[in-house]
Amino acid sequence: MVAPLLPYAIKGVIWFQGESNTGKPQEYQQLFSAVITDWRKQWQRPTLPFLYVQLANFMATKSQPSESNWAELRESQRKTLKLPNTAMAVAIDVGEWNDIHPLDKQTVGKRLALAARQAAYGEKKLVASGPLYQSMQVKGNKAVLQFSNVGSGLVAKGGGPLKQFAVAGADKKFVWAQARIEGNTVVVWHDQVPVPAFVRYAWADNPEGANLYNKEGLPASPFETTVAPASP
Repeated sequence: MVAPLLPYAIKGVIWFQGESNTGKPQEYQQLFSAVITDWRKQWQRPTLPFLYVQLANFMATKSQPSESNWAELRESQRKTLKLPNTAMAVAIDVGEWNDIHPLDKQTVGKRLALAARQAAYGEKKLVASGPLYQSMQVKGNKAVLQFSNVGSGLVAKGGGPLKQFAVAGADKKFVWAQARIEGNTVVVWHDQVPVPAFVRYAWADNPEGANLYNKEGLPASPFETTVAPASP
């Protein structure tokens, strides 16, 4: 289907898809990365800008931390950012519980435009993304999370405490966590988890109330951490 377009010059690609892959979310990163790599090869553009939209919030909300194929798919999308000259517009705050196709296309379009200005048009100093999880360090009973794309600072949108953070020990039994912003990091903990091993943020089909943003008004991507080494 793409082959007839190959003679045309293109500036970049915008991709908005993933819902039909939520049945097998773990394989999406490999499949999607293969598509991007192949299209770049076919167009003979190894750095062709490739922008995409992360799955929006959808379906019923859950009162407790739980597993979610939609969250798994979003994580595969986030990890696809490892490919150079890719960008992701986060849409975790624009969906509807009862409509798989979010009505708010304008917000998504504005976030894609920011991404395009940076990835395709070279505005390198532009804050074009919300916070993206980078690493975790365990200090005592607290997990300290580092982010890129913090812009001019991290904020809890609307004030109040950070929501939709969950923490677990090695048993991966997640409980809702307390979380606070400290500089450009987020510190996460729960008194019943003496040694945190995993942290999740906005890990649900529809993580209502997820409110970690940068001061530029762009939302953080949902994520799950991997096991981090403890420090004194």
